[in-house]
Amino acid sequence: MFDKILKVMRDKIHRRQYVMTIHAEEEMVNDCLNIYDVERCILTGKITARQKDKVTTEWKYRINGKTIAGSKLRLLQQ
Repeated sequence: MFDKILKVMRDKIHRRQYVMTIHAEEEMVNDCLNIYDVERCILTGKITARQKDKVTTEWKYRINGKTIAGSKLRLLQQ
């Protein structure tokens, strides 16, 4: 259902055409994750849900995947 969106996200990772926000970096630190875990989750995971941000009205996507170590990871990605 979200194959096109996931392809765009993966292409941006492969091309290093994305920006990690300060908020995202803070959340990664809080969850003991690094950028490679987030990339791995997007590159190997699946989008399971979509929701609209009430403030910005942008779409966000729930991605279920795995970290580099193989642990389950759920992301909410813009």
